[in-house]
Amino acid sequence: MSLSNGSAVVADNSTSFGSFDLIKRVELQNNGIVASKWQSRVTGLTVVHLDYEAPLVNGCFVVATEIFDDTGCPHTLEHLVFMGSEGYPYKGIIDQLANRGFSNGTNAWTDTDHTAYTSSTAGDQGFLQLLPVFLDHILYPTMTKSAFLTEVYHINGKGEDAGVVYSEMQGRQNTSADLMALCSQRTLYPVGSAYRSETGGLMEALRLLTVEQIRKYHGTYYVPHNLSLIVTGKLSNGTHSLLSVIQDKVEPTIIAHGQNRGPRPNGWKRPFVETPSANREPIKQTVKKVVEFPEKDESQGELVVTFSGPSPTDFLNRKALDILATYLTSSPVAPLNKEYVEVESPLCSYIYFSEDIRASMVDLPIYIGSIPVEYLDDFDKRFVSSLRRISQEDIDMDRMYMVINRDERQLRSKLESSKGETLSGALITDFLYGALDGSDLPDALDETKYYNVLRTWSSKDWSNLLQKYFINANYVAVIGKPSAHLVEKLERDEKARLALQIERLGAEGLAQAKKDLEAAKEEHERPVPKDVLTSFPVPDVKSISWIPVDSVQETSEGFDVVRTPRSQSNLAKHIESDGSALPMFIQYDHVKSDFVSVHAYFSLANLPDRLRPYISTYLAAFFSLPVRRTSGEHLSHEEVVNKLDDETVAYESALGYSDQFTEVLRVTVKVQVDQYESAIAWLRDLVWGAIFDKERLLVSAAKIAQALPELKRDGSNVLSSVWLECHFSANSTSLASAVLSQSEFVPKLIAELRETPDKVIADFEALRSHLTNPSGIRFSVTGNVLDVAKPRSIWGKYFGSLPKSRLTPVRLTYETLNDLGRNPVGKATVISLPTIESSFVSHTTRGIQGFDHPEFPALRVALEVLNATESYLWRSIRGSGLAYGAYITADREAGLLTFMLYRSSDSIAAFREAKKVLIGLVNGTVDLEETTLDAAKSSIVYGIARNVSTPGTAATNSFLDQAIKGVPQGYNLKLLEKYQAVTKSDVLASLEKYVLPVFTSSSSTVVVVTAPAKVDQIADNLEDCGFKPEKRTLQVVLDEGSDSDGTSETGSQASYH
Repeated sequence: MSLSNGSAVVADNSTSFGSFDLIKRVELQNNGIVASKWQSRVTGLTVVHLDYEAPLVNGCFVVATEIFDDTGCPHTLEHLVFMGSEGYPYKGIIDQLANRGFSNGTNAWTDTDHTAYTSSTAGDQGFLQLLPVFLDHILYPTMTKSAFLTEVYHINGKGEDAGVVYSEMQGRQNTSADLMALCSQRTLYPVGSAYRSETGGLMEALRLLTVEQIRKYHGTYYVPHNLSLIVTGKLSNGTHSLLSVIQDKVEPTIIAHGQNRGPRPNGWKRPFVETPSANREPIKQTVKKVVEFPEKDESQGELVVTFSGPSPTDFLNRKALDILATYLTSSPVAPLNKEYVEVESPLCSYIYFSEDIRASMVDLPIYIGSIPVEYLDDFDKRFVSSLRRISQEDIDMDRMYMVINRDERQLRSKLESSKGETLSGALITDFLYGALDGSDLPDALDETKYYNVLRTWSSKDWSNLLQKYFINANYVAVIGKPSAHLVEKLERDEKARLALQIERLGAEGLAQAKKDLEAAKEEHERPVPKDVLTSFPVPDVKSISWIPVDSVQETSEGFDVVRTPRSQSNLAKHIESDGSALPMFIQYDHVKSDFVSVHAYFSLANLPDRLRPYISTYLAAFFSLPVRRTSGEHLSHEEVVNKLDDETVAYESALGYSDQFTEVLRVTVKVQVDQYESAIAWLRDLVWGAIFDKERLLVSAAKIAQALPELKRDGSNVLSSVWLECHFSANSTSLASAVLSQSEFVPKLIAELRETPDKVIADFEALRSHLTNPSGIRFSVTGNVLDVAKPRSIWGKYFGSLPKSRLTPVRLTYETLNDLGRNPVGKATVISLPTIESSFVSHTTRGIQGFDHPEFPALRVALEVLNATESYLWRSIRGSGLAYGAYITADREAGLLTFMLYRSSDSIAAFREAKKVLIGLVNGTVDLEETTLDAAKSSIVYGIARNVSTPGTAATNSFLDQAIKGVPQGYNLKLLEKYQAVTKSDVLASLEKYVLPVFTSSSSTVVVVTAPAKVDQIADNLEDCGFKPEKRTLQVVLDEGSDSDGTSETGSQASYH
């Protein structure tokens, strides 16, 4: 069934359905969305359905969770919900059933004022099957002592603290962000307010928490009248099918528990709104506090300045403040960025205005990062003075109109690609703080109507807004200062605390702790009866509505490529009717959309290795260099930024696409259909017409240098960095763009730009010359191509002068592996990072290389079997409290397979547990059930559907398959049949051949990033496992750093606007 952008239609316009009454119905006609809010007069349960066409159905089930201490009851309860329920008393059954219904399991998060539980399925059949089970878990979880031990907190047999929640908070509590946030909360809110609390739980409180406290908390807040079910997407029988399932399969259980007390039982107080948390006034006086965080590099700190904002239901002023923040910080020419960031010696690396929604009024925190410590103490005063000057000099109304128009285009784009995700935040806020009669809902959802109002505002109106909420307002400033002393103190204190704990427990206590943990794990191992699983049928793939993509590939005679057969589709005829073929590679992928994107993919294969480190600065400067346009017009960098923002929806430059194909540089410009020619002209001028101006290059390089220390504080960043350094060679662009390489290169680049700028500019010119070699360029058009009047001839207008050339193959990352990467054997690298307390780990072995390997379907199913929520790795590692996350990935581009541990409290024990499970599966001592195989295949269906669930991703994947991977269009859909054909013996053979080697030192490497106190023990244990460990400490001097970064997010300095 093809998709339509027409208006969604509910089954009827009724105002009641069984026990449910319609509270409010809102039609967003321009976006094809109908929102309806219902409430049960019997149980008080609230249901909201956003009805629109989409392949995925999403559920977000929200509980208002108020806590007046730091025990972490909301967070710990979130974890215990997944450990079994009254009706389904088996650990992890919720995810096993979800995996059978075209899903990839369930998830949840805990915020300051709510806990949300989520599920997403391809099609509605699996979603409606799962809904009663999920609600049984939320309303009636078992909350056993054994679940508490493994999932929340326990002491292991060695006297160490562990547990999934404890490991998570161990990795967070002493980070600058968490320390500063807690200080802000304690300062902003009065005693007696729940907003002061650390809802995640502080480690010292988690060590004292009991399961009885969590049960009591659940009984108070997890009640049907404090629960809202938000469902987004198309249901085959409309909203009534959702209400019918709830009324027939959920409410009888609620009634049986005596909870049929209506929407507002006697004595009930709405959390936050009718409790002491609502008793709050605007900030009475400016307060400044200093928080130290552990960091050996004491050169840069952070700042968060929080102001009081309007009421959460003052939607116009909230939108105006959002627009004002965009005006102030959204681009290199924004006033605050020009003053603080876009300078040769940056005063910070970013300024980010945010909004925290609270009862009575919202908070307006401003986050400012990487501030040189010499400026920290008075930065807040300087910042407010800057805002005052901006207000006094008047707002640039031409730019403000541009900001408003672009924001509206971006909202339309988001609503097209992810309606539910875009609007779910407003629905959660309405449940927590909105009027009970639904009267706030239309204004909350229809954000587009505020743009026309804001277009009528004068410069004086915007200045008044700035003065009211920022310039003339009091604030709370929290300064985050790095402290090398605190690093040592935390390590020393933790060692002493553990020693006392071990002494207190004694041999008998340690033995009992080990016994209790083993008993808890054994209780969790109770298998789910097969008939319970099989009672949930796997849906039919035909029930999924795939987004149709029409594709045409144009290649000149001069290109040596395998041609995609030309169809006689409407798209092919449309392109053929617009002039003659061009001497370049262009692929058109049409989907129904209001927008069109043009992309250029430039090969980096022949770039000299000495020029690769320049890529990060080039990408950082890409959209803010002066430009000489094809017309001959010369634009300053400010004119470039302003014109781009005025004419586009979005623009981006990066290495590759979604962490893949990083030996290709990609430039993307997204516009409304009528701006198609403008997008192509910008693509031409930004690449070929950019002027490498010394001052702009200095600013971009300085911004990179400013950001490096903060990047080094994150365990995941450092892990990916060191992993890249270990496995890739000097011809890897990712490695050249990584933190270590940039730490060495950027200071030299800055010095050379000051001393010998002509030499540096010549290097950038050489980089561009290699980049624009026509043999390595692939162009792509995605979006509404059929509504473009001249899809082909406009390319000729701007690129017709490109010489004909044979198109060279895309270089894949496997070609940039070093000797260890091609043969990963024996080496272990253990990095000490003082800003974390848990461990981040990767074990790597050789895997499948290539995108059409005949053995990949079996490996994909095998990995899904291992990685699925509540499957083998989850149960043996997360279920034992050994790590917050554990999974295995197969990188087909590099031909590597990696076992990852995230926030691990005991990484060696986690490694051994995973190895034990793999050996057991291969030798048959651990059984692989057919139901597990079915669930894995079902989850793969969801993964494929999610990857093509929006018009933009569907079109882009069509291009990547054909032009980059070299496989036919829709190849992943065609693989669905092969996944279904994979047998149990295929999976076991794949596990033995490809996965088991990652757990053997003779066929794998390991990289560990951990707390300083754990380095020696982990290195010794790895040596016992047969590895040759190398211990390193992350250096703190910027040009002597010892890490690198392999992620496109940080390493490649991707630029996106």
